[in-house]
Amino acid sequence: MAFEEDPDRTVELLWRESRDAAPRQGLSVGAIVRAAVEIADADGVEGLSMRRVGERLGFTSMSLYRHIPGKAQLIDLMCDMVMGDVATDGANGGAADTPGGWRAALEAWAREGWALCRRHPWLAEVRGTRHVPGPNSIAHFEYALSTVAGIGLKPAEMVAVVGLVGRFVDSEAARAAEVARVERRTGVSEEEWWGARESLYEKLHLYPTLTHVWEAGGYDEPEDSFGFGLRRVLDGIEALIREREEKRDENASCAICGTSMDRAEAGRPRAYCSRACQQRAYRRRRRSTP
Repeated sequence: MAFEEDPDRTVELLWRESRDAAPRQGLSVGAIVRAAVEIADADGVEGLSMRRVGERLGFTSMSLYRHIPGKAQLIDLMCDMVMGDVATDGANGGAADTPGGWRAALEAWAREGWALCRRHPWLAEVRGTRHVPGPNSIAHFEYALSTVAGIGLKPAEMVAVVGLVGRFVDSEAARAAEVARVERRTGVSEEEWWGARESLYEKLHLYPTLTHVWEAGGYDEPEDSFGFGLRRVLDGIEALIREREEKRDENASCAICGTSMDRAEAGRPRAYCSRACQQRAYRRRRRSTP
């Protein structure tokens, strides 16, 4: 049975005051979502359907539609439910409450998200720009923003930094989910499949750089792709923050009152923060002139 997607209806479901209030004949939104999460954890999104959820709970799919309009809304509810497992303690304190400052706090946030995706690989399969967030998802984002608050970034840069780290986590999770999906479908592990590609490896002598890397053991003990990539992303953010700090240090101070001023983009450097200070400087010069 098809239903037109209604984002406003999804908002109502996500932000309902009581998730299990007044269940109809033992069925509730919370019970439906929990059963759907269990199915997706085992079989991925491709194995999820309203019919299977109904069977798991002992109800028909039509009974489920009385609570949740369709699979799209169900997935949004599933995402928000599992987001409730992510720790966001100290969301108001952010980096200030974390030893190691913003970098340690943001790294911990990213690793929490990575661990969540490993527990629920299907999360990487349902990413998109138009999934309605619920209270748990927004609390997760709120905490991430708090980790980079008060460190010299502009508001738009704060959003961009959190988005950059979040997309890195999503990208790594998507690759891990793809590997798991193929292994589940074929019954052959990633290591076994690549280990059987002797016909390919016989061609590698045609590529000198790749051959050197191969023979030097570059593939014997590969870097942890998540840890390596996350460090490099955080290094880039740290460079941006240092750039902002250096720019603030270069800013001039008013010669009269000492107020910090933004550096002039072009033309002569500013000496005074305001017209009033400029006039005071002029009067001082007049008084000091014989």
